Amino acid sequence: MVWQIPEQGLSQPLTEPVVVLEGHSKRVGIVSWHPTARNVLLSAGCDNVVLIWNVGTAEELYRLDGLHPDLIYSVSWSRDGALFCTACKDKSVRVIDPRRGTVVAEKERAHEGARPMRAIFLADGKIFTTGFSRMSERQLALWDTDNLEEPMGLQELDSSNGALLPFYDPDTNVVYVCGKGDSSIRYFEITEEPPYIHFLNTFTSKEPQRGMGWMPKRGLDVSKCEIARFYKLHERKCEPIIMTVPRKSDLFQDDLYPDTAGPEAALEAEEWVAGRTAGPVLLSLRTAYVPPKQRELRLNRRSLLHDGRAPSAAAAAPSPAPAAAAAPSTPPSTPPPTRLSAPPALGTGTAGHTGAGRLDEVLQEVSALRALVAEQGLRITRLEEQLSRLENGHV
Repeated sequence: MVWQIPEQGLSQPLTEPVVVLEGHSKRVGIVSWHPTARNVLLSAGCDNVVLIWNVGTAEELYRLDGLHPDLIYSVSWSRDGALFCTACKDKSVRVIDPRRGTVVAEKERAHEGARPMRAIFLADGKIFTTGFSRMSERQLALWDTDNLEEPMGLQELDSSNGALLPFYDPDTNVVYVCGKGDSSIRYFEITEEPPYIHFLNTFTSKEPQRGMGWMPKRGLDVSKCEIARFYKLHERKCEPIIMTVPRKSDLFQDDLYPDTAGPEAALEAEEWVAGRTAGPVLLSLRTAYVPPKQRELRLNRRSLLHDGRAPSAAAAAPSPAPAAAAAPSTPPSTPPPTRLSAPPALGTGTAGHTGAGRLDEVLQEVSALRALVAEQGLRITRLEEQLSRLENGHV
């Protein structure tokens, strides 16, 4: 189910999903938005099937059946969304092209242990995996997709039995590793030189973590040099963990905050299905991030696939959606007023309210003032350069 969070947060319980996608025969354990195409969603279930959906049409785009003989532990998209990699209970790591429905590369027995492993795509196309050795020691490994025979780097951590959950920051090339049941977070830098996986530090707390999530980069406080914010799940609470780099300067730190992936989609679902590929649309964090106005999701029941392919049974008979989603959609030939990246910002239907309208006006005024301040700053810089030339005797 796809739910829609109002722009101002929840004011009352949500009871109706915007879209219900039906296609798996068993429990769904993994969902992942496409990194650059709008409204494209991947789901993997205990039926060992991977489905690619177009949420905007409630349509099943691709059904990848028969590629995994056992339970899928993890799925990770490549940075441009052309491929994704999976870690399976049969101990294999697979690189899959979803639009062709083929396995591009496969590494059998990536980790010898029988306990769960994870695999994530890095920005440069390499794959980082966590798993267990034959002696049940926890391992980290780095793989080159062009040659999966041997790992580029392999490290053993300890003999704890908690599965390792990797979180990757593509801007700084740092991987944070959290173990279920651990009370620590280890982080490593991935480099181009051996040994490729460099240990940086360990964050330790008192209570063990039952699960972990984290904030996207554009949600961090750049004025405090915050480089990561985790949400640690306890038995009865969720605790934020903030990681900062100590800096004396109050200026913006370019090395900590290179341009990061923004909320705009690089492609529409139609373009991605047609074979186009694009990297994420980047934005600077130098100024405070202002979220754009949410784009309303309007369901369109037509098929996006080629004429030779018929929509699935799930797409042909989708579950009813609420009234906000059932409104007639804008034809795809008309470009949307705002382009948001996945996960899509779904409309709230409250734009007509007086409070929301006033808020939009204030946000527009703030944006205009920021642009004016930036322009005046540029003019002052140019005047200072001219004054310096005159003082030095230059014409």
